[in-house]
Amino acid sequence: MPNMKVTVDTILSLSESDGVDELQKHLTLLSDDQLTTMLTNSAVKGKDAGVLIKAIFKGSPVSVSHGANRRLLVYKHCIPLCESGDLQTEVTSDIIGLLMLETHSLPGHALATLASLYVDAIKLGEMNSGRSLELFPTILTALAATEALAYGKGELSGDEYKKQLINSLCSSRWDPQCVIHLTTMFRDVPLSAEELQFLIEKILRMFLKLDLQEIPPLVYQLLLLTAKGCKKLVLEGIISYFKKQDQLQKEEQRNGESEDVEVQTILQDQLRHVEGTVILHIVFAIRLDHELGREFFKNLKAAQSDPLCPFSIALLLSVARIQRFEEQVFEFLKGAITKNFKDDQIQHSSKFLQELLPQFNSISNMILDTVKNSVFGWDHVTQGLVQLGFILMDSFGPKAGAFGKVTEGASSTAKTPNQLACRLGGQVLLESFKMHEPIRGEILEQVLNRLVTKTASPVTHFIDLLSSIVMSAPMILLESSSKVTETFDQLSYLPLSTVEGLLKAVQPLLKASMSMKDALILVLRKAMFSSNLDGRKSAVAGFLLLLKNFRILGSLASSQASQAITSSQVQADVHSRYNTAANEAFCLEILSSLRRCLNQQADVRLMLYELKRYFEPEQDLLPPLKLESCISAHGDQVFIQEPLAHLLCCTVHCLLWNQNIRSGGNVSNDEDDEDEEGGVQSELHTILESITKRMIKSELEDFELDKCAEFSTSSSVGVKNSIYAVLVMGLNEVLMEYNFITANYSKNHFEDVLELFKRYHKVSEILKERAGKGRPTSSKTSRSLLSLGFISTLLTALFRDSTQSREECLSVLRSSGDFLRYSVSVALQKIQQLEETGHTDGPEGQSPDKTFCHLCDITSVLMWRYTNVPSTVEDAGKKEKGQSVSLLCLEGLLRVFTTVLQRFPTRMSNFLSSLDVSGEGEAEGEGSDLTEQTAFYIRQFQRALMNQLSGGEEGFNSKEAQLLVSILSILSRQHNPSSQQFVQMITWTVKICKETNFEDISLTKGLLSLLFNMHVLYKSPVSLLWEMCQDIHSQLGDIDQDVEVEKQSHFAIISMKTAASTTLLVLSQVGKVLDEVDWLIAKKKGQIGSDRTISGNTQQPLGQQDPIEKAVTIQLGTLLTALHELVQTALPTGPCTDTLMRELSRTYSILTTLTKYYIQLCATQPGQLSARLEKLVKLSGSHLTPQCYCFITYVQSGELTAGGPEKLKKKKKEDEAVAAASAKVLRESKAIPNLIFNIEQYEKFLILLSKKSKVNLMQYMKLSTSRDFRINAATLEAALQEQEQQRDESQQTEDSQVSEENQAPKKKRRKQ
Repeated sequence: MPNMKVTVDTILSLSESDGVDELQKHLTLLSDDQLTTMLTNSAVKGKDAGVLIKAIFKGSPVSVSHGANRRLLVYKHCIPLCESGDLQTEVTSDIIGLLMLETHSLPGHALATLASLYVDAIKLGEMNSGRSLELFPTILTALAATEALAYGKGELSGDEYKKQLINSLCSSRWDPQCVIHLTTMFRDVPLSAEELQFLIEKILRMFLKLDLQEIPPLVYQLLLLTAKGCKKLVLEGIISYFKKQDQLQKEEQRNGESEDVEVQTILQDQLRHVEGTVILHIVFAIRLDHELGREFFKNLKAAQSDPLCPFSIALLLSVARIQRFEEQVFEFLKGAITKNFKDDQIQHSSKFLQELLPQFNSISNMILDTVKNSVFGWDHVTQGLVQLGFILMDSFGPKAGAFGKVTEGASSTAKTPNQLACRLGGQVLLESFKMHEPIRGEILEQVLNRLVTKTASPVTHFIDLLSSIVMSAPMILLESSSKVTETFDQLSYLPLSTVEGLLKAVQPLLKASMSMKDALILVLRKAMFSSNLDGRKSAVAGFLLLLKNFRILGSLASSQASQAITSSQVQADVHSRYNTAANEAFCLEILSSLRRCLNQQADVRLMLYELKRYFEPEQDLLPPLKLESCISAHGDQVFIQEPLAHLLCCTVHCLLWNQNIRSGGNVSNDEDDEDEEGGVQSELHTILESITKRMIKSELEDFELDKCAEFSTSSSVGVKNSIYAVLVMGLNEVLMEYNFITANYSKNHFEDVLELFKRYHKVSEILKERAGKGRPTSSKTSRSLLSLGFISTLLTALFRDSTQSREECLSVLRSSGDFLRYSVSVALQKIQQLEETGHTDGPEGQSPDKTFCHLCDITSVLMWRYTNVPSTVEDAGKKEKGQSVSLLCLEGLLRVFTTVLQRFPTRMSNFLSSLDVSGEGEAEGEGSDLTEQTAFYIRQFQRALMNQLSGGEEGFNSKEAQLLVSILSILSRQHNPSSQQFVQMITWTVKICKETNFEDISLTKGLLSLLFNMHVLYKSPVSLLWEMCQDIHSQLGDIDQDVEVEKQSHFAIISMKTAASTTLLVLSQVGKVLDEVDWLIAKKKGQIGSDRTISGNTQQPLGQQDPIEKAVTIQLGTLLTALHELVQTALPTGPCTDTLMRELSRTYSILTTLTKYYIQLCATQPGQLSARLEKLVKLSGSHLTPQCYCFITYVQSGELTAGGPEKLKKKKKEDEAVAAASAKVLRESKAIPNLIFNIEQYEKFLILLSKKSKVNLMQYMKLSTSRDFRINAATLEAALQEQEQQRDESQQTEDSQVSEENQAPKKKRRKQ
């Protein structure tokens, strides 16, 4: 050891002096082992290692062979030494640094040896620490600069040698532990584009062999490597890796849940944290390199087939935090979401597409998965989620239509892509609110802001969201109560519907927060005296809502509300703070507010006093009520001051409700109160009986009404008369309801009801009659004041009550056809109101459950009446004006089925099982499922339609048949298209269409629409369309009158009379088939693009045709054959020919798109074209194009003949009519040039495809007619003859001259 130390010191001292020769001599004395031992000891001690290596290099000149060998020895020894991990980090860095500096001076063979050493070490997994890998790029760079190296028996240039090494390295097996080090190392290696791609594909494959924890640092290094290129490949690889991991994790979780296995190879929280870190790395890289961001978007847009997954959505939302990409991200996501919903809708509406393509991945599920995943510390994603939620709700929420009517329904029954996107936005915000505390305040604030600011457009979707937030987290909202109370301050300025929705949504909070409730009452009191009418309405609505929800009977409402709220704290709060007494005091406080404002109390007693103001106490005086007190005037405007009929209606309902409560035993203990209340009730009954008797005695003149009086809305007299008429009708209705309910089936009372109805009917008829003459009295008839519950009771009594004791009294009402029709028509009105608004007038109209029960009862009666009393029997018995009761019942059934599907879609099974039609139907229905129940009622209506169709022309009622078809159409949608019942329904409909020969256009349209709507869910309707086109051609004849068309009749329903309307339906269906084909071609084009960019995998050769391509060519082939029939048919000029022109244009446009697709395919996969495509081109050339030109000529000649005589008449008409006609001609004239242009474009691209595929497709196409200077000989002949006649008449004196002038053209004509 001492000798060794002296030697080291000697070497160091010699290197410091100028004695290089001495140093060389000294080094030659050392053996290789001594030199390496000396280096090892110096390096381990960390003392003088770098200086020693410098000294060795100084004494080992490269020009001398032993000097070069010694240098190589130092490299060979130091590389494993540094890799061993025995040295301090600083020493290792020193050594590697020195070696890097001297690398370029090494000879080529030494560099090759070192490079091979590295490659072998990596293959053997000896480079796990990666400390010495920094040197490898320098060696490779130096190697590439070498001119020639021995390789095998020959020579290679240094650059080629380097390529061989890299190829060998990337082709070998890598130890997973060294992947990150190698990726870092390759950043400094000069690589060609192909080498870089090979390397990155290798690294991406290694992802699966690494632990999850090692992925983020590797991704970081890969992103740094993208500075060299292959950005798209890296991003695709990272996204597809995490997409696969997500799927595996989901499957494991699903299998674990089903098999109770808890061992998971992929831990969810670990995966999510890794994903979060990787997203941060990518976003950071995109911030520094915007080109990476652009490649990311380009890749997403190109990969149309399946671009998104929860990871890529999270990544997108994080990228949105970079300002320059924000708008791009949300526009892309909006587009992707709506496209996904639209594609899903298109696929669901066609069995043909369902069989051809797999089910799409739901983007809404992916986005909601992203929300769930974001709980694992993805703070960089949450802001983007909130923005996305609000963007979707703002962009796709319901829009205000004409007159402020909402154009789209509630989100609960979302159907259209826009509605689904809006609902998804709400779900994203709700789930984000539940999961992320920091963003709750912002979500709540933005929702409330939109309620306040969006007064012009509907805000129902935001109210639904607020309601869901309140129900899911009431205690959290109480922390932000100040935001809610700030919104209360704006109540008087908001639309009434918004106020009602907002207060209903926050109602659970009012029960839990005293301060919030006090703030609301204060605001409502102020609003009571607002100068704005809507403000005062909002105040009343607010107070009534509070009254409803703070009941005083046994503190019922409090306990109900506390069950609805999940938090135990709120339950405790409700029960401790608001007991019965507190609720009672609260309600009295509200009543006092209402009394002060409206000058009327809601109490029964005070309502009676209010009614007395308008009641005439003198029993002999007619009318019993003072109508003049109900109106007031302002200038020349007359308006209603007191809606007396509504007041009487409320009085009657309060009285009957009170009576029910008392008879049910719920009476108070205070006897004085009871006596007083009983007195009030009896007085009220007396007043109502008096009003009834005197109303029956009153004539129209008593109310200052006359059947010849004016009822127009343009004069004050007419307005006053209209108000009186509506009040009288309303009063009669209210009294009818009161007398029927209190009659207890007394014949005298029922006679009173009928007399009241006669008075009502008389006024109603006058209004209808006056509306028919001149100006209408009002836009629609006033709404009936009868309640839905009463209508249900009345109809049941009229049609289904068979109790013997009631027979005589009910016959009084049953004898009046008008009364029966009136009862059913009011039911229709109520059902329509329920369909449009979701509620009806009357005391129980706001309760969905009670409304549903009444609806079931009414439908049961209507169904029984229609099925048991056929309309033919009814019509034969009596001919009265107006619709028959059976027909009204049928119309009611159609409306009911529509309403139930729209408003109660989940309760259809309960609804059908409650319709007790035959007495056995109910028992039969309850045990069966929805499919069987629906099938039962479909059979009932099928039987009714068959009776209509088999009864001959006399017994046929077109309106009834149409209604039956509409009902069958609605019910058939309840069947699963794969069910046996659905197939039976289609078979039946086809049979009807083939055998029915009624020449009724409306029925034909209805039946064919039903057939098409069902058939498309069963299989593609192209063959059906072909048969129908043959029938239409057969019925209408050929455009060439000399050609006799073969008589064919597949469908008897198509006749001369119905052929034109059938043509429009068939063409509409052709349009839908073309839409599907166009959509499929677009999908295939997207796949070509994505396959080329993502994987480079080629599809199957063109000889083996893809199933989608095969389906497209078959569909188009059959359509061409169908259009071949139509284009030769002598269709009436007008809508039929215009529509056919449009569909022909589209057909050629889609044929062009298909041709372009094959051109694109030939570019990526050269090969033989499919025989089917050649057949399709041949078919288009032989069967369609020539006929199209004949058809154009036919249409133009038809327009000329139709326009000839009319033009002479039009000269005498006004200029405006001429202008309108010319505008129409201009509009229609575009169809022909469009069609010709599309045919020529198709032929142009066929020529291009012929060149690409080396197949002559143009052999099947005839040259197009040049239409610019076309001369029709027959038309020219006729025009010239007409010209000759005119000249003969006007210039008789110049006969010889005229004949000379006309000779030349005649010769030309013969030549032609």
